[in-house]
Order: sequence, then C-alpha cells, then structure tokens
Amino acid sequence: MSTLQKIRQKIINRQYYLSSHAEEEMLDDDLERSDLENAILKGRIEKKLTEDIRGIRYRIEGPAKDKRMLFAGLKKELILS
Repeated sequence: MSTLQKIRQKIINRQYYLSSHAEEEMLDDDLERSDLENAILKGRIEKKLTEDIRGIRYRIEGPAKDKRMLFAGLKKELILS
C-alpha cells in the first residue's frame, strides 16, 4: 500500500486528530474538517519534508469541498499509528 493510500485509509477510518494549530488555521481560512478530508482523499502528496527536526512530514495538495485548493501538512505518525 502506498503512503498516500495509507493516509487516505486513516482518514476514512477516522484514525487521526487535528492539532489546535491546525484547527486555528482552518478557522482563519474558513475551512471545515470535511474540507481537509476531501483534500486528502482527492489530492496528492506534493512534497515529502525530511529536514524538519520534528520528523518526516508530508505536504498534501487537494481541493476543499468548494474546489479551493489547500495544502495540508501531515506528520508521519498519522500513517504509522
């Protein structure tokens, strides 16, 4: 199973959480959880970030429900947990 497939499965199974920072960013951008889920389910891994001292992260680009493009930053732990 590819990394993106694993991420999508976590979204489908609701095996993820949003940080308070993510929730604040979404509120500022007038986005809902369903927008983020849609972007991940229909988007693509735009970049794998490996130089962050906090660990590997993935940047996913995809459409919100209203078709706005958004970027989501995901920690590798989302996939492994």
